[in-house]
Amino acid sequence: MSAVIFYEKPGCAGNAAQKALLRRQGFALEVRDLLAAPWTPETLRPFLGEMAVCDWFNLSAPRVKSGEVPINELDEHEALAMMIEDPLLIRRPLLQTGQLRQAGFEAGAVLETLGVSLAGDEDLQACPMEDRPARCGGGS
Repeated sequence: MSAVIFYEKPGCAGNAAQKALLRRQGFALEVRDLLAAPWTPETLRPFLGEMAVCDWFNLSAPRVKSGEVPINELDEHEALAMMIEDPLLIRRPLLQTGQLRQAGFEAGAVLETLGVSLAGDEDLQACPMEDRPARCGGGS
């Protein structure tokens, strides 16, 4: 059984569904509070991999949805500083197994290594409490 570090927003229904799927597949989870973790650029950046900076953000975060955080205009350093100041902005969950890390519950290094595949119509990344927000890069 592989151990997975799972950074969540406590009480998030989406994170609960993601954890349930991983547990059904036999994975042991070490659940941590994303909002209380002592993030630094050096500890957060590895989870974000090669994604575009705008994809680093939780598109359901109120400050992102309102346009207060201009995710399409930020560079890496600005984005990291904002997310460290306000961890609610961080795309979740953050997942780690061994030295592999990823942000979001979509195909990526951690889920692929664990052999977790999502059905084509299965969207466990979107918040089940609201309509899926627009992706980054413009448009709504």
